[in-house]
Amino acid sequence: MSTPHRSPRRLSLRGSALASLITVVAVCAGDAVARVFPYGHRHRSINDLGNQFVPFHAHLWDLLHGRAEGGMLLNWQSGLGTSFLPDFGTYLSSPFAVLVALFPREDIDLAVYVVTVLKTAAAAAAMAWLLRTQRRGPWWAAGLLGASYALCGWSVIEASYNPMWLDGLIALPLLCLTGEWALRGRRTALAALVVAVSWTANFYTAYMATLGAALVLLVRVVLTREGVRERLAVLVRGAVTTLLGIALSAPVLVPLFLSSKQAYPGWSRQFDPVSWPDLFARLLPATYSFSSPALFVGTGTLLLVAALPFHTAVPPRTRLCWAGLTAAVLLSFQWTPTHLAWHVFATPNGSPYRQTFVLAGVAVIAAWTGLAAGLPGLRELAAGAAVLAAAAVAASGSTLATAWGLALFCGGLALAAAAWWSLRHRRLLLPAAGVLALVLIGQAAATTAFGHKGKLGGLDDYPSWGTAHAARSAALAGAEGWPAYRTDPGRPALTGNDPLLLGGEGGAYYSSHTPDVFTRTMVALGAGWTSRGRNVQSIDNPVTDALFAVGARLRPDGTIGRAEAVAPLVTIRPAGPAPSYGPFGGPPFANQELLLGAKVYEDPVAPGVCRAGTEAYLWAPEYNATARLADGRAFRLNGNAPRNRAALQPLGASRGASSALVFDAPQPPRWALSCLDRARLDPAVAALRASAPTGLRVGSSTVSAALPAGTTGTAVLSSPAIAGWSCNGRPATPYLGLVSVPLTPGTTTISCSFRPPGLVPGSAVAGAALLVLAGLLLAERRRGRRTGNGAGPHGPEAGAPVELAPARV
Repeated sequence: MSTPHRSPRRLSLRGSALASLITVVAVCAGDAVARVFPYGHRHRSINDLGNQFVPFHAHLWDLLHGRAEGGMLLNWQSGLGTSFLPDFGTYLSSPFAVLVALFPREDIDLAVYVVTVLKTAAAAAAMAWLLRTQRRGPWWAAGLLGASYALCGWSVIEASYNPMWLDGLIALPLLCLTGEWALRGRRTALAALVVAVSWTANFYTAYMATLGAALVLLVRVVLTREGVRERLAVLVRGAVTTLLGIALSAPVLVPLFLSSKQAYPGWSRQFDPVSWPDLFARLLPATYSFSSPALFVGTGTLLLVAALPFHTAVPPRTRLCWAGLTAAVLLSFQWTPTHLAWHVFATPNGSPYRQTFVLAGVAVIAAWTGLAAGLPGLRELAAGAAVLAAAAVAASGSTLATAWGLALFCGGLALAAAAWWSLRHRRLLLPAAGVLALVLIGQAAATTAFGHKGKLGGLDDYPSWGTAHAARSAALAGAEGWPAYRTDPGRPALTGNDPLLLGGEGGAYYSSHTPDVFTRTMVALGAGWTSRGRNVQSIDNPVTDALFAVGARLRPDGTIGRAEAVAPLVTIRPAGPAPSYGPFGGPPFANQELLLGAKVYEDPVAPGVCRAGTEAYLWAPEYNATARLADGRAFRLNGNAPRNRAALQPLGASRGASSALVFDAPQPPRWALSCLDRARLDPAVAALRASAPTGLRVGSSTVSAALPAGTTGTAVLSSPAIAGWSCNGRPATPYLGLVSVPLTPGTTTISCSFRPPGLVPGSAVAGAALLVLAGLLLAERRRGRRTGNGAGPHGPEAGAPVELAPARV
């Protein structure tokens, strides 16, 4: 009786499952060794993970549970009302993101962590599946190499706290898989869908993954197709499905790109290639540097890559192509034109080597190419080990190389070489594979733990949800009054996006899409910032609270301060030419009075002394120390220009001469003290309330109100005049940075709505792509009926080579 052959698909599934298992074990082990959340007391939320990504996922949780103010188009909770679709496309459009809804909201940090681990495991599974699609080989080896890809240094060090980037880690093998389908002329619709999902999940890393997949497809075409016509046909198929997929994602991508153009300018920098010793040092496990590429992919994988040029079982042209592509991608990291090409032609503000995962993917595919042709012999392994030893010697001259890293690298190299050699003996298959897996897990876990140490030592960190978060959130929920008034989480903040994380409707907002008009308006009124203007802080000031309908504000002691009266969301201003603020970056007091329409500040009666009974406010945007009234408490100003800008700071009520201003550090070059008279503020607010529209209604992206007959002037909505607002059938006009609409005597209602720019043309592009895709599918079906076979070419190099002979596995 013959023994049935095992299904190749089932073996591929085993390989993907093994890759995911190894990945999860290594990541969790590294986190546990580092004692970071959720395994220890150290904070995991580093930099933008705690400041942006966790709060945005908390807002997604609120949206999915029907608790958010706003919807998919507009976010009422941040930045006094800002576009949400670009933020969604940047941070939350991954298919994995919705999983946070399965967790309690207070476990949002755990939810983001689980999603991060699942994404990493999915990338491992996808790579293992791709490898066995390209060439048949031992499923367990595909699993090891798939895990090696997902556990590359870029993944466990950089993408682990930028979880959106992990969608690019998943996208690379999936996009390479669409290239395999293009080789065989199959699955056009599925390929376009894969591209669309990849680009929608995270366009930035998907762009890099697309470049990498194109290079891989080019090599595959050169090696598997003969003749210009046949090769060109494959490339055209791949290009068409890629463009169709990108077009299908246009409803998200077009608004996102337009929003990026309208964002406050970020920090621009010149690319400075890392030194070669530092570059080689990052091949080692257990190294960390914010400004160099994390090249680690596991010594077992590196050995196969280094041995490939000497592997005589692999045809010379194949060796040249894959080894050459790996070297070319590495060299492209060090040349400015190719660096810019990898990063959408703009050097990133932060880590400058965000494309490193593409090199890891190419290296893993190259390693599999050699292994699928047969196990490397002793000479090949020795030659590969010599290449890696030379790299280690070069790395030893770098300050980034650590004793632990060199020891793990050399020990892992010896064990991996012995394991790959031992695989020639069938009885040693299980122990040798186990050794390779343990080497990878140990090196990856050490790299993960060392990365946490480096990040915690050099970057900001934020606590996971705890009692302080719960208390603040409960206080804000108890004071909620939207849309009658806003409830601001106040300052000092736990994160740059406290309104998303804790609740309320505040002025704080931190995003890659922070609108230029919002930042400039808030700065004109006294706001501070971090992250060079992208992280705008709330303004703790009764004048701006009145102007922006902030009726409740969380105080630093956890209690709620309530305003006696604030203007409603929509107010009426007198007719006349639109006013304008003073020079950008100047004192905010006159600008506040201009927007209020009344004078409420007075000058000090003496240098640094406010009249008794008034409230002192200090503007010193570059000051980075404490200041106080002589008889009052000290307040910290964070003015480390240009990265940070200190906010307008309330100093308390003045008692006259005894309340003179005191700087606890050298006096800054620019500062101003002004004195708020509450007796003038109250009637000014009352006047705005008296003329305000009635019947105010606020929807997820709409605002409407009724006007008394004969009302003229300008209706002003206390939200930034970002692109996309239209009122009464025409684009809204800005009034001192806010949304406004001119009124005529016949105007009886105000009706404003928001639609992100680019949503309509993006949807039209997606619709056209669907029609083209439908036409291609119909043509393929007709062609398949005529030929009797809808599949493309087959053969060993097309993706169905035979398994390695059992004796050689």
